[in-house]
Amino acid sequence: MDKEDIIFVGVCDLAGHLRGKAFPAADLESRLRRGVGYTGSNIMMSAFGPIYDSPFGTEGDLALIPDPSTKVDVTFDGFAPERFYLADIQTTEGKPWSCCPRNFLRRALEDLQHEAGLNVFCAFEQEFVYTGVAGRQGTTYGYDAYRYQGLFAEALISAIRRAGVTPDSFLPEYASRQYEVTVAPATGIRAADDAVIVREMARAVAFRLGHRVIFSPVVELSDVGNGTHIHLSLRDRHGTPVMYDASRPYGLSAAAEPFVAGVLRHLPALAALTAPSVVSYYRLRPNRWAPTWTNLAYRDRAASLRVCPVFDTALEDAVHQFHIEFRVCDATASPYMALGAIVHAGVDGIRAGMKLDALPPKKIWEMTDDERRACNFTPLPGSLEEALDKLKADEAACRWLGSEFLDAYLRLKMSEVTAVRGQSEESVCSRYAAAY
Repeated sequence: MDKEDIIFVGVCDLAGHLRGKAFPAADLESRLRRGVGYTGSNIMMSAFGPIYDSPFGTEGDLALIPDPSTKVDVTFDGFAPERFYLADIQTTEGKPWSCCPRNFLRRALEDLQHEAGLNVFCAFEQEFVYTGVAGRQGTTYGYDAYRYQGLFAEALISAIRRAGVTPDSFLPEYASRQYEVTVAPATGIRAADDAVIVREMARAVAFRLGHRVIFSPVVELSDVGNGTHIHLSLRDRHGTPVMYDASRPYGLSAAAEPFVAGVLRHLPALAALTAPSVVSYYRLRPNRWAPTWTNLAYRDRAASLRVCPVFDTALEDAVHQFHIEFRVCDATASPYMALGAIVHAGVDGIRAGMKLDALPPKKIWEMTDDERRACNFTPLPGSLEEALDKLKADEAACRWLGSEFLDAYLRLKMSEVTAVRGQSEESVCSRYAAAY
C-alpha cells in the first residue's frame, strides 16, 4: 500500500480540543504562508462535538496559519507518526482573528511587556486517568501503581522529549488509575504550546498501547479530580527572575504583588475561562484537594494560588526557584485561554497598583465562612453557569475578550450547560470522560 506524508495543523480551541485539518507534506512551504481553511463557526464546536449555537452562521472564511516553532514530528514503530503544527487563526487579510485563543494569550503577554517590561515563565502540571491499568485500592502514589502502567510512562517521556518539550517528572497520583506528568517551564506562549503538545503525546502513546488517557476534571464522583496546575513566575526583559523578595509577605516582590493581587481580584471571573466545563465544578468542591475560595496561601494545595516552597538544598538559588501555582484550572480549558486570563488579570492588577490584603490570622481551613469573608476571601463559583455570570459582571474581563469574543464564548459555554441540563452528575461525568 502506497503512503504519502501528511501533516495536521490545528488550534486548541475554546473546548480545549485540538482541531484542524491535514495536508500533504509536499505543500508545507505554501501552507506555512496561507494555512488551511477555517470558518468562524468552527470555534463554536462544543466539548461533545456538535455546534449547538453560533453567532457566525455559515458565512465567512478564515485560515489556520501553522507556527513553525511548534512543529511536532514523532515516529512510533509500526504506527503512523504524530506530525502536526499548532496554529493561529487569521483573517484572509493576514490579521489575527478576534476569537483566536492563541492571540488572546499573545495580547496579554504584549500588555504585560508594555506595562511592566515583564514576561511569564511557566509550566503546566497535568493530571489524567490512564485506562491501561485496573483500579486498585492502596496504591495511591505507590510504586506498584507506577509499575502497573508498564511501558506507558517510558514511551510518554520519550515522545514528549522528541516533540521538543523537556520532561520533568511522571508519577502515580491520588485517585484510582490517576497519573501526573510535568515538564520544564518555558517563556510566554511556548508554555501553553507545550501544554497542548504534552496532552497530545499522552493521547498518542495511550492510543498506540490500545488504551486512553482521560483528562476530564472528574471521571468518578467518588475520586478526587484531574487538575491542570499552572506554575508561573515573572521575569524581566533579560530573563532575570523578579518575583522573589524574602523580606516581604509571602516572599512576593514589590513588582509581583500587584500582578498576584490582580489575579485574586478577578478569580471568580477567571474560573469561567480556566475551569470552563460543567464537570469542572464537581472538582472544585471541599475535600477534593482542590480550591473552593479565592485565596493566596503558602504551601497549601487547597488554595487557589499557592506560593510554592524554596528548597535550600537545590542547585538553583531561591530567586530562580520561587514561583506561584494557579490551581483553579483543568484540561477542559484551552491552555491559551487559561494562561491568557491569568496574565490579563495580573496586568490589570499592575495598572491599578493593587495591593494584597494582610496575612490572615490563621489557616483558611481553620476559619469559619464568616472569618474567610472578613479576610476578603470569596467562594469560587459553584457551577459553570455561575462562573459565566461572574465573567459577564467583570467589566475588565469583558474588555480582555472584546465584544465579539465574549459573545461567542458565552454562547458556546451556555450551550454546553444546556446540553447536559437535567442529567445526573454520574451521567455528566461519563459524558465528559468520553469527550476528554
